[in-house]
Amino acid sequence: MVVHKIHYLVLAVLAVFQGLEAAGKPNILLITADDMGRTAGCYGDPLALTPNLDNLAAEGVLFNNGYITHSSCSSSRSSILTGLYPHQNGQIGLAGKTPEYALKPEIQTLPAILKRAGYHNGILGKLHISATPEQFPFDYEWALGHPLLTRDVRRLADKAAEFLAGTGDNPFFLYVNYFDPHRPYNAEANQFKGLPENPYGPDDIKPFAYLGLDGEPVRKEIAGYYNCVNRMDVGLGLLFQALEKAGVMDDTLIVFIGDHGVPFIRAKTTCYEAGEAVPFIVKWPGVSRAGLKNNDFISSIDIVPTILDAVGLECPPVAGRSLRDMLRGNTPGDWRNRLFAEYTSHAVPHFYPRRSIRSNRFKLIRNLDYTRPNPVTHIGITGAKFLTDPAMKAAYETNAHPPEWELYDLGKDPYETANLADNPEYTNILKALQSELGNWREETNDPLLDPREFQRLKTMHGF
Repeated sequence: MVVHKIHYLVLAVLAVFQGLEAAGKPNILLITADDMGRTAGCYGDPLALTPNLDNLAAEGVLFNNGYITHSSCSSSRSSILTGLYPHQNGQIGLAGKTPEYALKPEIQTLPAILKRAGYHNGILGKLHISATPEQFPFDYEWALGHPLLTRDVRRLADKAAEFLAGTGDNPFFLYVNYFDPHRPYNAEANQFKGLPENPYGPDDIKPFAYLGLDGEPVRKEIAGYYNCVNRMDVGLGLLFQALEKAGVMDDTLIVFIGDHGVPFIRAKTTCYEAGEAVPFIVKWPGVSRAGLKNNDFISSIDIVPTILDAVGLECPPVAGRSLRDMLRGNTPGDWRNRLFAEYTSHAVPHFYPRRSIRSNRFKLIRNLDYTRPNPVTHIGITGAKFLTDPAMKAAYETNAHPPEWELYDLGKDPYETANLADNPEYTNILKALQSELGNWREETNDPLLDPREFQRLKTMHGF
């Protein structure tokens, strides 16, 4: 009995010290929009009615070259919350599909680190990462296994207010995950509980340029996407109002990011730009320069070190770096001039490992299993009958039957239609990027460098 009393006394003392240590630390609000590419007013998209996101960008810093590590939900989110590439942390495909797709138990996560520092943790919407309970210690949860509930953005804002009311004197970490603009694009997606107030129809829409497709079915799908984006933005406004009413807006570091690009063919589940480029906005009170637009290569692996820098905590070994200097308008001389990403799998039948590197002008993709067709050739509407740009025919053929190497001149060909890997004029560029990509894979201990591991995974996936 005496031992138990001493144990509880020690715990009480530790709690007091944690509370004192946490005092004065900033609150953290991390927001994701599911499957959202750079379709926002602040990124120059006239169809996206996003005044609240635009205002956040005006008050914070907008990153023109913000990217994710993997264009599939679980894997991308694992990087957002660990600062590591999926092949480093273990979440190489969708959570729950196989035991192979899960965080390694020794990996430290942002919520766990903040919890130990005295933060009150909350999550609204999906986590979608396979892990141990200790890796994600949330004090408050809502819609964790039912992400469609977050289409009710009014209810989400009410839940945020409920969470804020229960934080007490502790700083908080609130992880908000909007399901919008994820599929399905049905009647409910186009207008849910009256939002957006004036939904788009097919005649209001211009198809994404990178698709090279048109027709009413294409426009219907894209209209659904934009209606979801516009409703999500209404939700952002309500969420920010909840923070204002709680009196914590000025003490909260806010990060907004799409978990990967648009859910259409040649985007999601690929290493193409439309799948990896996302909106990425950060507002760090007292640090970020309002209205700044930054052109450096920024990755989702930079979120964890940035937040831990703001909190004043030591960061575990990660692949990213703090954005503090960029948020002030200063780029360190040794900041990255290359951007790396990957794709391994989505659901189990979609196993098709790829690795990519891009410079300011060029993108190189290595398809590691190029001897077989790509298993993911249909996301949303696609097909020859909707093709409007003949140059895209080759791009769709490459997507369906990728060669080992794909090289694109993004300066001349931003939609990655013409593979230059076999063009002798680009041999030097090809070799240089191949070497850099190989070095990155070695430095980050890519397990698929080992032919035996590659074959084991192929066999496990049935290939």
